[in-house]
Amino acid sequence: IVHGAEFGHLPDNITVLEGESVTLRCRIDEEVTHKAWLNRSNILFTGTDKWSLDRRVTLVNSNNSDFSIHIDKVQVTDEGPYTCTFQANNKPRIVHVYLIVQVPARIVNISKNVSVNEGENVNLYCLAVGRPEPTVTWKEQKYGTLREGEFLEITEITRQQAQDYECITNNGVAPPDQRKVIVTVNYPPMITDMKNMPAHLGKTAILRCEAMAVPPASFEWYRDDHRPVESDNTLRIKNEKTRSLLLFTNVTEKHFGNYTCFASNRLGASNASMLLFRPGALQGRGTGLHAGISVIVCVWVSLSAALLLKV
Repeated sequence: IVHGAEFGHLPDNITVLEGESVTLRCRIDEEVTHKAWLNRSNILFTGTDKWSLDRRVTLVNSNNSDFSIHIDKVQVTDEGPYTCTFQANNKPRIVHVYLIVQVPARIVNISKNVSVNEGENVNLYCLAVGRPEPTVTWKEQKYGTLREGEFLEITEITRQQAQDYECITNNGVAPPDQRKVIVTVNYPPMITDMKNMPAHLGKTAILRCEAMAVPPASFEWYRDDHRPVESDNTLRIKNEKTRSLLLFTNVTEKHFGNYTCFASNRLGASNASMLLFRPGALQGRGTGLHAGISVIVCVWVSLSAALLLKV
């Protein structure tokens, strides 16, 4: 990309992106005897004689009306004042221009993905460069909230804060630069789904044990007498990422009873018990309990009546 600029007798600013090219044109409408281009106090050209050793700087035109130079692949060090000076009718003429070099915002250093235990502190950083000075913003992917600044501090992190954190830097020169940091929060298993299940003899049945954990939990099953449950031709254990299933393919009397699911990872463990029962068995127990209470109430009422008669 080539930018061209013409300027007369007033100071002017020309803005160009790093890596682009620019042409600085100096229009002359008088008879000239001497002419030169300077960058700060460094002479670039005097007439057609080149003083600069920089191959990127070339003379485009040198005639009675145009004295222009071209800078290829502009660098940040090219920024600064440029002066076109010439002598016409024995009078010096000086024209100034200031070249501004912009650099798109770019992330140069950012935290690596981190894995921490719940309750620990997390410190993330994102360093960016650019001209003009870029802004840096952290964005939480899960909730969309924004925080300004290169550093992001999370105190006593919770499992709900495990997510991608995106660093965005921008200075308005080019589209923003964006990069992500993945934050993983480890925590011990917590069993979230368990319930007693009815089962008919000769039919299939399933006991489910679901546990949330990072890293994922390992599962074990135990019977009421603390014996580990092992797979056989009527019972199969199926472990998935977040849950374990006890699959009964042909329920028999020996299968009824209490089962305990044990979920563990390197941070801790959790367990829960559930019943595999014959339909009506639990209701029967409940009826017996209510009958017992009724008998106790009747006896208490009879004793109270007898005491009142004596009085």
